[in-house]
Amino acid sequence: MIRSELVQMLAEDNPGLSVKEIDRIVAIFFDEISQRLADGGRVELRGFGAFSTRARDARTGRNPRTGETVAVDAKRVPYFKPGKEMRQRLNV
Repeated sequence: MIRSELVQMLAEDNPGLSVKEIDRIVAIFFDEISQRLADGGRVELRGFGAFSTRARDARTGRNPRTGETVAVDAKRVPYFKPGKEMRQRLNV
């Protein structure tokens, strides 16, 4: 599912709201999750799962085209851990 499909489904379920309003709500929702993760926080949605970040150490990588070694900086990457209800739904 892509974002536009999500907005369309929410619009069908909520005829009292315009597509533009729903798009704005979805944008705010995703922006808040992203901002919380950028601040080093964690976002937990009960029954769905938890978003957090994990640290990746600096390492030496290799350019696949040239074979040249490249320094890859340390970074934080997003991580998602599904909740119990989601795991149960996926394994029915």
